[in-house]
Amino acid sequence: MAEAKTFRVKLVKSGIGRPKRHRETLKGLGLTRMNKVMTLNDTPAIRGMVNKVVHLVQVLPDEE
Repeated sequence: MAEAKTFRVKLVKSGIGRPKRHRETLKGLGLTRMNKVMTLNDTPAIRGMVNKVVHLVQVLPDEE
C-alpha cells in the first residue's frame, strides 16, 4: 500500500486581529504558535483549510 502524500505548513503571520474563522482554521491545522511547522496529509479538506489562511502560512515541500 502506498504512503499517503503529505506536505508541511508553517505559520508565518499571526492570527491575532484576524476573523474568528481564520483563527479556528489555524487551530484546526495545529498551528498554534509562530514559526510552528506541521506535516499534514494531502486531502481536499486540508487543502481547503490551507487555502482559507494562505495569507498567514507558508507551504513547504515535504522532507523525505
